Amino acid sequence: MLPKWFNDWNSEKPADIYRPAILIGTLGGAVLVVTLLVTWGQPFATTSLQTGPRGTGMSVPEFNSVRTSPDPTVELYYSEAPYEVAEDAPLARDVYENVQVLGGLTEDNFNRVMLAMTQWVAPDQGCAYCHGAGGPETYGSDDNYAKVVSRRMIQMTQNINENWSGHVNANEEVGVNCFTCHRGENVPSDIWFRITPLGDTMEGWGAVQNRVTMQSQYTSLPSDALETYLLDGEVIGVHDFESHVDSDPSDPETATWQNAERTYSLMNYMSNAQGVNCVFCHNSRAFNDGSQVTPQWATASLGIAMVLELNNDYLVPLKDIYPENRLGPVYADAPKAACKTCHKGYQRPLQGMNVIADWPELATTGDPVYATD
Repeated sequence: MLPKWFNDWNSEKPADIYRPAILIGTLGGAVLVVTLLVTWGQPFATTSLQTGPRGTGMSVPEFNSVRTSPDPTVELYYSEAPYEVAEDAPLARDVYENVQVLGGLTEDNFNRVMLAMTQWVAPDQGCAYCHGAGGPETYGSDDNYAKVVSRRMIQMTQNINENWSGHVNANEEVGVNCFTCHRGENVPSDIWFRITPLGDTMEGWGAVQNRVTMQSQYTSLPSDALETYLLDGEVIGVHDFESHVDSDPSDPETATWQNAERTYSLMNYMSNAQGVNCVFCHNSRAFNDGSQVTPQWATASLGIAMVLELNNDYLVPLKDIYPENRLGPVYADAPKAACKTCHKGYQRPLQGMNVIADWPELATTGDPVYATD
C-alpha cells in the first residue's frame, strides 16, 4: 500500500519517522496551497498597465491588494447637485457684503458652494474657520487670513479647470476642487517649503544633498529639486552622454551631472507621488529619447508647467497674508504645491472620481454653465 522507498526507509530506520513525515507534510501543504489558489484565485496577482511596446518591460504592475484598496479619503467627499436657477433669483453680490468671487451666483447656489467648501476644508470648525466667530453679520470682513486665502484658492481652482484641462482631464472629465488637495484638512498634506542649503557647515553641492528630507523622498538625492524645477522654473535635463564634451559648466544652458542628479530627484518624487515607476512615462530602452515616450509623459509635462504657474502666480504671493505658524520653518516662505499635494500616491487623484460635475461654479472663471435636462 505504501511506496517502496517508504517501506525500505521504515525497515532500515524504524525509529526515524520525522524526515519522511516532514517531506510528506511539505508535499501535502504544497498541494493544498495550489488547490486553494486554483479554487479561490491568487490574492496577490498583478495586473499591468501597458505603457509601451510589448517585450520592453514598459508596464506598471499593480497588486490586487493595492488595486482593490480604495483611497480612504474618497468616503469623506461631499457633493450636492446645483439648484435650479430662477430668472429673478437674487445674486450673492446683492445679498451679502464684500463678495469678490462667485458673486454672480444665485444666493442658493452660492450658499451651496460655501457649505461644500466648509466640508472639504474645515468640517470641524465650520464657517468660523474663514469668517470668524462673530456670526453672519461679520462675514463681510476680511480680517481673517483664511478667508482671503480661500478667495484666491477659488480663483486658482477655476484657472486649473479652465486652462489646464489637458492635465486634469487627460483621460476623462474629472476636474479639481478644494477637496482634491485638502481632503477635509485645513492645510493640505504634502505641501512643501524651501529648506536648502541643509546646513551651515557645507557650501555648494554638498549643502543640498545627502540628507534625509521629504523633498528628496528620504534619499541621498538633492533636496532642492522641487524649488529648482517647480518654483524657479529651470530646465529639466541630464548631462551629455558623451565624455569630454566641449561645454561651459557655468553656462545655464549646459546640463551638468548636478542637473542629472537633481532631475533624478524630481523624477523619483513624481514616481512616488503617483504610485508608478519610470516606464509610466519613459521608454525603458531610451529614457532620453523624447520621440519614444508614452502619452503619460505629455500629461506629466503639462502638470509640471501647471504647478510652476500655481506656485508663482497663486501660492507664493500669499506669503504676507499667512500668519507665522503657516510659513516655512527655515525661510518663512509660503506653502507650495507639487504632484503629491493632489495625487497622494495614486496615479489619479481620488482614483479618478469626477469632482467637478456638480460644481460648474468652480469649472470656469466666467459664468457657470449648468446642465439642463
